[in-house]
Amino acid sequence: MTRALDRPIRVLIVDDSAIVRKVLSDALRADPEIDVVGVAADPFVARDLMLQHDPDVITLDIEMPRMDGVTFLRRIMAHRPLPVIVVSSVTQSGSTAAIDALAAGAIEVIAKPGGPYSVGEVADRLRRRMHEIAAAPPLRFGFHARGRMEQEAAHRLGHAEGLILVGASAGGTQAIEAVLSRMPAATPPVLIVQHMPAQFTRAFAARLDSVCAIHVVEARGGERLRRGTAYVAPGDFHLTVEAEGVELRTALRQDGPVHYQRPSVDVLFHSAARLRGVPIVALLLTGMGADGADGMVALRRAGAETIAEDEQSCVVFGMPAQAIARGGAAHVATLVAMPQLVADLLAKRQAGDRRAS
Repeated sequence: MTRALDRPIRVLIVDDSAIVRKVLSDALRADPEIDVVGVAADPFVARDLMLQHDPDVITLDIEMPRMDGVTFLRRIMAHRPLPVIVVSSVTQSGSTAAIDALAAGAIEVIAKPGGPYSVGEVADRLRRRMHEIAAAPPLRFGFHARGRMEQEAAHRLGHAEGLILVGASAGGTQAIEAVLSRMPAATPPVLIVQHMPAQFTRAFAARLDSVCAIHVVEARGGERLRRGTAYVAPGDFHLTVEAEGVELRTALRQDGPVHYQRPSVDVLFHSAARLRGVPIVALLLTGMGADGADGMVALRRAGAETIAEDEQSCVVFGMPAQAIARGGAAHVATLVAMPQLVADLLAKRQAGDRRAS
């Protein structure tokens, strides 16, 4: 279920820096399968170029004159939704604005060249994402999970024992917020891997913390997992869970990327599959590629409950589709249904454990 373009993918670059526009356009034009159809210094020029060239993808700066990137992005999503990749500075204001852009519909954020990020690294990541977009089924925009958990389900989740794992990529920030914001404050500990560069994950955790009943932090490594807390993998670090006696703790690693990603969902899932006697529910949400699919197979074989996001609510039905195809997903559910399903599965597991004892 792929979409193969019979022409190069058309890209519009929007950035107020002439240097960044040239760096990005030169890097992308070096790929014969990418056609940079225009560069724009602000959203007003970009709007005219969109009408003229009908791009497939836009790279968008956030901090620009005349109109900021988030406002422009919201107008794009309201009138002509298409994949938008934010290319943002890693300053505190830039990181916060980038997270706002992801909430508004951008599919990914990439750090601007400079500092620890070389032009080559940024260009490689952009080119790889362009090819994934070209090969993917058409992206879906505009699905919003509404409603609250039933009071009884929220009560069950607030008293359940276990561990909840969440993995996501493109479109995942909105999906994670939709699921986590509907869970009660006493939810069992949650570990989250969202593909995102360093410096942006802290702002992402802060945003989730501001809209969720559960406390959300960026993982530091070595924390004892606590009920009512969600731990977001920091950019450029793999997040794992380890047993220390009867306690579970986070751990961070910086070994090589998996599926070009660090953090990787597979790394988290495989680490959890090695735990014994811990009720686990794992969610694999929207994203391109296959990260998390093999880890979900390992979790299911280890006895965990596994849920892949239904195509109906996915921005990109890539990672969940791979998990389903490989037999890793015991359940398939939309974002709306997931919190209640998690509560039901943990309650069922807990009741089974009581009967067994």
